[in-house]
Amino acid sequence: MASGASGASGSRRTAGGVRADLAGRVDQAQMRRANMGLILRHLRAVGGRSRARLAAETGLSKATTSSLIADLAGRGLVTEGETVRGGAVGRPGQTVEVDGRRVCGVGVEVNVAFLALTAADLQGTVLREDVRPLDVPHLTQDQVLDEVADLVGTALTALTTGGFRTVAVGVAAPGIIDPASGDVRFAPNLGWHDVPLATGVAKRLGTGAPPILVENDPKLGVLAEYAGLAGDGVQDVLFITGDVGVGAGIVSGGSLLRGGSGLAGEVGHLALDPAGTPCACGRVGCWETMIGLTPFLQRAAPADDAVHDPAIPLGDRMATLRRRADGGSISVLRALDRIGSGLGLGLSVLVDILDPQIVVLGGYFASFGDHLVPQVSAALAARRMEHGSEPRVTASRLGLMAPSRGGAHLALEGVFEDPTLLPPLAGGTSRTQG
Repeated sequence: MASGASGASGSRRTAGGVRADLAGRVDQAQMRRANMGLILRHLRAVGGRSRARLAAETGLSKATTSSLIADLAGRGLVTEGETVRGGAVGRPGQTVEVDGRRVCGVGVEVNVAFLALTAADLQGTVLREDVRPLDVPHLTQDQVLDEVADLVGTALTALTTGGFRTVAVGVAAPGIIDPASGDVRFAPNLGWHDVPLATGVAKRLGTGAPPILVENDPKLGVLAEYAGLAGDGVQDVLFITGDVGVGAGIVSGGSLLRGGSGLAGEVGHLALDPAGTPCACGRVGCWETMIGLTPFLQRAAPADDAVHDPAIPLGDRMATLRRRADGGSISVLRALDRIGSGLGLGLSVLVDILDPQIVVLGGYFASFGDHLVPQVSAALAARRMEHGSEPRVTASRLGLMAPSRGGAHLALEGVFEDPTLLPPLAGGTSRTQG
């Protein structure tokens, strides 16, 4: 159609191509979707609420709130819970809660040493977790994608049988990620360059598979940790994951920090030991050569020790070393002391730059929290510039499963942004105006 044409009806169009007589309806539909998402996210954050309290806390009118709740309930996203009374007079009401009985998201981590999977419902309840040891750097890219697709496919079948609809799969991968394409641009510890992770897994899962989303593993790890901290008023979190590589996930002011090209958090390659060990990235003396899993294992046990065997789940290997540390093993305790010193050195730089309220030690660091947290806390306290600038240091509550748990959060986020992505339940009612 020519640029100046308007069709047989002669209807005027807006600059965006929407007919002027429909623009108001489109805006109304967009606002309704946004308000449905507002209610759903608020319920996720604060728990069950009466309609009246929900209206007051969100700033929506009671009539609009009731209409939106009816729509959400018709899509199986909220349900009514226990009865509450707001005062001495009037009818008691019922709390409205996020309904976790129908919708779920799946998160997967592609780790150097294993694959991990978590399935969670809208309430954040974990439905399924699996860990599969896998020596990823020594497999071809196709073999790894086959394994990922097999792990995800098995979970999707089980979830469908259990009555759940999986809305998306969020994949956590190390290195530099292109979230728009789902490609892994560069993952030095895997030996990957420009690997089409999302399309490769989707092709193997076949027609009808849910969308595949890909993000950097510490970024998803911090999302999972932040979900458990936001209710305490925490808005600034620094999550450090310990693996063969070392990375950071950063929440600043309540939002995930990605950076201009998505590289925010690539802290493992800070040059903190310029005269030190060569790194897989091609540089020398990167932070991860000081505190990564490989140097820790090398210091903690001889090369023929079973803790170096990639066929043994990493969690089991860390549990073995933890028992040795508790038993007073000199080699393990010395290795942990070196890791704690290196962590304190790098974190003192990052804390000055980012000013987090909480520093969370994830990955293998979490297995030794009571050894590392005091040492790191003391190092940060010694370097604080003024009272109140020292963050709280804690071990991850999710351990090795944080990135896959964050992947499940990422998979579900689309529903919280736009609940109308889910159609009304068969036989149910769903208002579309109001």
